[in-house]
Amino acid sequence: MISNEAFVLGCSAIGAGLAMIAGIGPGIGQGIAAGHGAAAVGRNPGARGNIMSTMLLGQAVAETTGLYGFAVAIILLFANPLLGKL
Repeated sequence: MISNEAFVLGCSAIGAGLAMIAGIGPGIGQGIAAGHGAAAVGRNPGARGNIMSTMLLGQAVAETTGLYGFAVAIILLFANPLLGKL
């Protein structure tokens, strides 16, 4: 028979793994943004500063979802609030 604590830890590990799936979207989005930014600079080198600053701001905003997923995974694995409820 599995104990309640082992069950919560197992489900938390699965939840942490699912939370890390949130890192896939930002990675793909940032790659696409960087590619389009490089293409735009290639077409118009004079606008390099504006293009790069806009691209970096967009990438920073896109990265927040990945960071939130990472934070949730770390909390579930190392500071599990559910264990105190048992």
